[in-house]
Amino acid sequence: MVWEVIIGSLQVIGALGFFLFGMKTMSEGLQQVAGNKLRKVLGAMTTNRYTGVTTGFMITAILQSSSATTVMTVSFVNAGLITLTESAGVMMGANIGTTITGWLVSIIGFKVKISSIALPIIAIGLPLMLSDRQKAKKWGETIIGFALLFLGLAALKDAVPDLRENEAVFAFLEQFSDPGILSRLMFVLIGALITVVMQSSSAAMTLTIALVAKGLPLDIAAAMVLGENIGTTITAELASLVANVHAKRSARIHSMFNIIGVTWMIFLAPVFLHFISLIFPNQLDNGGNTFALAAFHTIFNTLNVLLLIGFVNRLVQIATRTIKSKGGDDEEDYWLTYLNKGVVGTTSISIDEARRSVVMFSQTVSKISQLLMDQSNADKEKKVLKLNKKIKKLESLTDDIEEQISQFLQRVSESKLSEKSSREVQGLASIITDLERIADIYNRMSNDLVRKKDHDIVFSEDQRSNLNKLAGLVDDAIDIMITNLDNYSADLNAVENAERKINSFVKKLRKEQFSSIEKPGYNIKAGIIYRDLFNSFERIGDHVENVSEVLREDVEEVEEE
Repeated sequence: MVWEVIIGSLQVIGALGFFLFGMKTMSEGLQQVAGNKLRKVLGAMTTNRYTGVTTGFMITAILQSSSATTVMTVSFVNAGLITLTESAGVMMGANIGTTITGWLVSIIGFKVKISSIALPIIAIGLPLMLSDRQKAKKWGETIIGFALLFLGLAALKDAVPDLRENEAVFAFLEQFSDPGILSRLMFVLIGALITVVMQSSSAAMTLTIALVAKGLPLDIAAAMVLGENIGTTITAELASLVANVHAKRSARIHSMFNIIGVTWMIFLAPVFLHFISLIFPNQLDNGGNTFALAAFHTIFNTLNVLLLIGFVNRLVQIATRTIKSKGGDDEEDYWLTYLNKGVVGTTSISIDEARRSVVMFSQTVSKISQLLMDQSNADKEKKVLKLNKKIKKLESLTDDIEEQISQFLQRVSESKLSEKSSREVQGLASIITDLERIADIYNRMSNDLVRKKDHDIVFSEDQRSNLNKLAGLVDDAIDIMITNLDNYSADLNAVENAERKINSFVKKLRKEQFSSIEKPGYNIKAGIIYRDLFNSFERIGDHVENVSEVLREDVEEVEEE
């Protein structure tokens, strides 16, 4: 008897794993194929909370993954393309979109003979998956994932025992066929725990539908579905513990939205189930309540959106107040916010997040450059030291940024990458190395300026003017680099012209310095620091050019494909 229970439990778990694997394969394939288009839709259609609901519903219904929609949304908030208020609408829409899973499982999983269509679908997808073309391969994975999803569902349907055949279990459950508040709360808790353990609300919903098909009373199943809505927020909250501030706030808004909804529905569930019984009377009579449960899930989430969409601003305010940005008000507290440091999403979305972080990194380098020239032109020792302290702080931060992006890229590279994605990851790793070296050079230049002030060394007007002009040329090159990184393109003519101007001017300064050394009264100490500074500017120009060269190689290889 014990062994039968163990084997039966393992069969259910295995069937759920089969189902989840199929869903993951299908969702990731779709994101690879259509991810860029869906992100464009997300950016274009999310103009307010109401269009955000529609967009969130549509993308989640297509991808069958509310997590993927959330990752996209958070990345858009990070990039400043949508506000947190607009993102709240997207997540509300995602809540409705995820209910489509219940309808798919109810209609196809329990009303269609799956084996008769799944194998032909795999036969169609296999040649595509074996293709050398990346897009065809991803379509093949999507098609096969779709078939595996429903084969897993068929296995789950067979693995779940018929509760009506077990008199003791059925009698126990019948006691809760009309549960009170406390009983509903108990099954809400069970549903939440199942979702947390499975780390997937879709899998928990599918298991609940399978149990309903085998005799689980609809009242109990409805309470479990409410719990699953809470369970998915717990999963998101746990994942956001190590994520950025935007992900934390998004998870908090999602949690408040679902918990408020579950709270009022716990009291009104009997009324809604009675209403659904009028729509699906036959379903309720024969015990196959799968449609009724899917309808309850959709109606609940839709009504919750309608009730709370007017309070989005209030939810955003609460999330913002309860989750403070680590940066505070000090502009130098510049924190890396673009990476979801918890669970890495799909490859294309993760690489997009890394790119935005690299753009932020380059902007930090530009800020150090501006601080250095302020320090170079400062006359008072107090200001020189203050600016040196700021530069050191930002340079130390760039070390952290490089480490975080490197770790993130390493986690991305552990996924199954296409050749194109692998090259992009390697290119980004090379770029952040160059950016960090630029920050190091600026830090050493800042220390040279402190040394100059400590020894009361003064530059001549020509030296100061030349350094300002050279710094301007380097800043121009950095601006071009940032634009190229931001647009993921390489304007080689602009880059080469900027580098040519830097090298030409440094060459001129070297000749002038050699001539100046022979003149009487030349300040040797000032000349040494002056030489170190313009040589450092030249090295920075070289690293800026390296970044653009890496970008050029990536862009050209993408265009060839």
